[in-house]
Amino acid sequence: MADRVILEVNAWQPAALEGMHDIYYGTALPPFRKPIEILHVSDRIGVPFLHCPPEKIVAVVETNAPDRNSAFKPVDDTSQRIAEHLLEFLANEVKAGRLPASLLPLQSGVGNIANAVLRGLDGGPFHPLTAYTEVIQDGMLALLRSGTMSTVSATAFSLSEEGAADLHANIAQYHERIILRPQEISNHPEVIRRLGCLAMNGAIEADIYGNVNSTHVMGSSIMNGIGGSGDFARNAYIAMFLTPSTAKNGAISSIVPMVSHVDHTEHDVHVVITEWGVADLRGLAPRRRAQRIIDNCAHPDYRPMLQDYFERASATAPGKHTPHLIEEALSWHARYLREGTMRPL
Repeated sequence: MADRVILEVNAWQPAALEGMHDIYYGTALPPFRKPIEILHVSDRIGVPFLHCPPEKIVAVVETNAPDRNSAFKPVDDTSQRIAEHLLEFLANEVKAGRLPASLLPLQSGVGNIANAVLRGLDGGPFHPLTAYTEVIQDGMLALLRSGTMSTVSATAFSLSEEGAADLHANIAQYHERIILRPQEISNHPEVIRRLGCLAMNGAIEADIYGNVNSTHVMGSSIMNGIGGSGDFARNAYIAMFLTPSTAKNGAISSIVPMVSHVDHTEHDVHVVITEWGVADLRGLAPRRRAQRIIDNCAHPDYRPMLQDYFERASATAPGKHTPHLIEEALSWHARYLREGTMRPL
């Protein structure tokens, strides 16, 4: 779209990245759009390079700049327990015949918990795995390296320094098993829905009815963007959200009466998982969703408070579809901002 283009040629990037990309130019404006013919994660439908008319190029800049890599925290007990609950849930889905033994293509958000889950899949009963996702993390490279995962389709890397070094050192092994696509294809709703992706994304908080806030702290302070979680949650075969049940050494409950910001409505959230358990919300009415989230996902320190809120809301609003005490729904957040804890003093 630009009138003039300056190209950066970064010598730090391994030359063997060439050929990993699959740049698709088949999209058009409505009503002339055609189906994107990706039927399997490994399908290549485009070309390895971006098209750019030579007359637009005004300069080529040579650099040797490494990516900004952030280290992942070691897998702690909370992350390990979340990973175990998720793996048990997937195993039960296979046992019930709702998923094949090799699962469906995985999508994973970025972060320590997601990386712990990916590592938990390594050597497990599900193979060969595939991934149709937005970002490749260290855990996915480990799955490729061990042979547990056969193919990954993504649009970017988010690696630690160790992960980047592994990618560079073993680029020949990864070359034919990683496909990098434009974001509009890696996150395309039609493709996500057709492949039946299993979406695993992080949450800052979830409320008792299954609405999820994945971007804002206390409703106003942005922690991160929504990324691809909206694209995948809305269109996934199963949309799962993972979060520790508390934050700030227990001063904040990640399960609250009402989220302070909504990124994913209750209609797009199928499963909520914390270190305490799994809340499978599929097919449940709001009141049953609330009880399952309280029983299975809330921290025991906050469970009685949530139960009390839910029961009083149900009693004072009989017959209401989604009972709330409007004057109290965000009082937990207000208490934290005022007193530094969601617990009553």
